[in-house]
This record gives sequence, structure tokens and C-alpha cells, in this order.
Amino acid sequence: MAMLCNSLKSIAKEYVEDTKSSLDKLDVDSVERIVDIIWSAYLNDKQVFIMGNGGSASTATHFACDLGKGTIVEGRRRLRVICLNDNMAIITAFSNDLGYADVFKEQLINLINTDDVVIAITASGNSTNILRAIEYAKKYSAVTVGLTGFDGGALLSMVNEEIVVSSKNYGQIEDVHLVLGHMISKCLKHRLINED
Repeated sequence: MAMLCNSLKSIAKEYVEDTKSSLDKLDVDSVERIVDIIWSAYLNDKQVFIMGNGGSASTATHFACDLGKGTIVEGRRRLRVICLNDNMAIITAFSNDLGYADVFKEQLINLINTDDVVIAITASGNSTNILRAIEYAKKYSAVTVGLTGFDGGALLSMVNEEIVVSSKNYGQIEDVHLVLGHMISKCLKHRLINED
């Protein structure tokens, strides 16, 4: 039993150290550029769409909540943010009728306008439904952002701005994406409080 506990402690310690390393390697200039993109959307009354699969779907929902509620400043207009993961009826309808590869693109067809922002959260950067949605968004001159891991995948060359988490571990990539959502939201709230 003691041997098992030591092994588990070692795994936990390694996970913490690897996650710290990924955080230490974050490109804060890219974070600032993403904040600028969302700020510009806010100033121009544009929408922000967020999407992801699996754990990244949960992160997308969380990020949309942080941007939509966590940035509220009394007397200021609110950010217009929509998570494309949150309407299960429309996701299952499009999946059933057209296939899962189009669930995000089909929602953008209904909603997107020129200069809106589309944020894709995907550890691999290779999810077909994400890539199709970004491809569609670009046709509408939307500003596209990718939060990825590994080597950024196919998404890396498609988006206007990206952050690639320095990790090959899905859990740690997702952890850092969640931190990025909090960081970006905090920066935007600061601007809403302090800038005209």
C-alpha cells in the first residue's frame, strides 16, 4: 500500500510540474492580442462564438459564461457571447440529419456576421467540425482564434490568432485552456472598468 501511495504521489507531482511548465511557456503577447480581438468586437457590437468537443466543450461553455457574466460592469454594455455547444437539441438535430462534422458550421450559418469573432478550443487542432466551422467563418471575414495543444494541428494555419499550449497531455492542455479563459476574461473586465 505504501508503495502504491508513493507511486500516486509521484504521478501527481509530475502532473503538477508539467502543468506549471506549460503555464510558464504561455505566450502572454498572444493572450494580449486575443484580448484586443475580443475588445474590438465589444467596441463594434460584434458577437463572439466559442466551440469545442469533449472536455473542450465544457471549457467553451465555461469561457462563454465568464465572458458573458464575469465581465459585467454596471453602466457598461455587455459582451455578446454564444457557446455553440450549449443547445443540445440543435446539436443532435444537425448531427442526426447532416452528421456531426457540421454541427458548428450549421449554427454559424444561422448567426454569423462580418467581423464577428469565432474561438475554437481543441487540444489536437484537428477536429473536423471545428475546422469546417472556422473555414465557414473566414468566408464571412470573421476574426478567428484557436486555443490548441500538441503542434496546433491543421487549425494553426487557419486562424488569425492562436495559443498553442506546450504539452502533449490532453488533461494539461485542457487545464491551461481553462486558465486562459479566466485570464482573458479578467483582462477584459479590467478594460471595461478602466477604459472608455
